[in-house]
Amino acid sequence: MAGTGALGALAGCMSALSGDDGAVESDDSDDSNDGEEADDGPLTDYPYTAPPQIVDVAEQGYESTLRTVASRHELVTEAASGGPVELPEVWAWQADDLEPSVPGPIYRMTEGDTFELTYDNSEHDRPHTVHVHAVGKTWADDGAPVTNREHVGAGESHTYTLHGDVPGTHVYHCHYQTHNHLDMGMYGILRVDPEDYEAPDREYFLTLRDWDTRLHDREAGADSDYSPSQRSSNAYTINGRSAPTTFHPEQGSPLIVSEGETVHLNIANNGYESHPFHTHGHRFTVVEKDGSPIPESAQHEEDVINIAPAERYTLEFEADADPGIYPAHCHKVHHVTTEDAYPGGMATAIVYEEAMETEEFDEIMDDAGYDG
Repeated sequence: MAGTGALGALAGCMSALSGDDGAVESDDSDDSNDGEEADDGPLTDYPYTAPPQIVDVAEQGYESTLRTVASRHELVTEAASGGPVELPEVWAWQADDLEPSVPGPIYRMTEGDTFELTYDNSEHDRPHTVHVHAVGKTWADDGAPVTNREHVGAGESHTYTLHGDVPGTHVYHCHYQTHNHLDMGMYGILRVDPEDYEAPDREYFLTLRDWDTRLHDREAGADSDYSPSQRSSNAYTINGRSAPTTFHPEQGSPLIVSEGETVHLNIANNGYESHPFHTHGHRFTVVEKDGSPIPESAQHEEDVINIAPAERYTLEFEADADPGIYPAHCHKVHHVTTEDAYPGGMATAIVYEEAMETEEFDEIMDDAGYDG
């Protein structure tokens, strides 16, 4: 089963400096926005984001259209304990007829395939690009205006042709004014399955991310003191959510397993800080790193791995523990907080289906705001 947070059967590099006309890019920190600050109300009335979805490009004829949509984003949903905690403005990716999401959609293709990704910038008032790590493309399709001087202005579109010549898990993001646009939520995962890929019993995708929420307040119209050179993370997420929402089977990212199954976890860091990711009760093997398979002779079992910015790994483990509910989290403990409350932030769990009838599971679901 491939999933980004389904409950089994229950549910930067360098910032760009100039555009194609040779003029220096303006810092969009002073740009106006549609949100209006109110004394006791939300800063914006944008629609909320949805969880990221998988887009199988073969099923769509090897093409997709991606847009940027100004949205609100809940780190912790209103129904969850301690909620709501939200970002008043993010710039969410929207693929085709799916809902906008942060992270963006998970594009999936097979080694050797060619994929046409059209970026349609008709929904947003800023220039943007799409830069995809590792896979083959022309210089014009690199999405890095610092060198190719190309970007997609408001009201414009561009089709990027991407070749699945590097199998593995990769990241993509906007590379225009990267120091702001990546932070505003314009990131996602592209998965290229090896030609001879044998799917495991379960498969999940997780994206780690740290945030400085002052940027989002500023973009929503608040008088927020934010500078990228003094950026300081104060929120931490897995697939765009903070605990306890991360445990929610539809909004979050629990890793649902059944005893005896083999599980693949594709995990990427699209933030600024490194995260030592730790699994309780299970030791995993790294089978891929940044699109390269790890030779069996170099594989070994471990239970914590440090994931640097833009790094991605595929972890394989067996569901061979005493059936229960086991935390999986960043081991920088302050990254497991939400507004200084612990546990929160960058934490989820490996959940055995055999443990779903327990009182502990019911209590966790109550905290997560799930009543299904």
